[in-house]
Amino acid sequence: MSEGISALFTRLCLLAGLMATATTFAVAQDAPDPELKLSLPGLSGYAPTQGDTPLATGASGEVTLEAKLTEDAPELSRGLVWRVFKPEPAADGKLPLVAQGQGGTSAFSLEPGSYLVHAAFGRAGATKRITVGSASSRETFVLDAGGLKLDAILSGGVRIPPAKLRFSIYEAAEDPDGDRALIIPNVSPNTVVRLNAGTYHVVSTYGAVNAVIRSDIRVEAGKLTEAMVEHRAAQLTMKLVRDAGGEAIADTSWSVLTGSGDPVRENVGAFASMVLAEGDYTVIAKNRERIYQRDFTVVAGRNQDVEVIATEDLVPAREAASRAEIVE
Repeated sequence: MSEGISALFTRLCLLAGLMATATTFAVAQDAPDPELKLSLPGLSGYAPTQGDTPLATGASGEVTLEAKLTEDAPELSRGLVWRVFKPEPAADGKLPLVAQGQGGTSAFSLEPGSYLVHAAFGRAGATKRITVGSASSRETFVLDAGGLKLDAILSGGVRIPPAKLRFSIYEAAEDPDGDRALIIPNVSPNTVVRLNAGTYHVVSTYGAVNAVIRSDIRVEAGKLTEAMVEHRAAQLTMKLVRDAGGEAIADTSWSVLTGSGDPVRENVGAFASMVLAEGDYTVIAKNRERIYQRDFTVVAGRNQDVEVIATEDLVPAREAASRAEIVE
């Protein structure tokens, strides 16, 4: 009998323990541990969670942002970069970035309050102050922007190799020192650049010497402006030879001067190849302490070889030495 009572007592104790465990588990589910911290992956387009803010408060509002090139244009579906800032500067003087996204129309979940939003479309952009409440809202940005595509040709419509052609886009207005603010350097030909509507100063460079064309071009909102400039220049290849049509002499130093004697370009090698604007020039070749020179004319669009004959009778030695002093 005593053994039966003992066994029954043991079972009652085990049952009581299981009930206590179940009760403790239920209480733990109802009261989360305040020390428990969740690590969630960042979501593009939503404000990052602050360390002192609960992960879910139910007080955030959703705002949808869209952008158009003009008031009557359809909303842009791609190419936009959105950045949402708090309007008050931080300790470093910068506006805190609280959310960002890219693509087209985007929705952001933000705490109620005031924000500064910047919409960038290439080099075009617009900034707007918005207010987020608990209800969903929609904000439209009118960028007042267009596109600019640049190219260049030589006289007679001859195409220029794209690798030798570059554009730089500047603000049209000059500062008090007479300089212009550079907006975009080294733009390849036939590249569409997105810009706010307005007038821009464009510098087209063919080669790397003095073939430069400057022009002011106006970009209209909602339109693609295509501009073609004409370079009056040519590709020249210079070589020092003993006889006309002969082989180029290696280890030659080259100096090219304008007709008025201003240095334009220096080079070393059997050949000196460069693009020059149309006009009159003098080329000086130095090889083994001997100096030779030749005058030549660049005709726009006419590429040519310029041969300098290695003969002492080409120019007087005193004149050649004088020319050499100018560039050395």
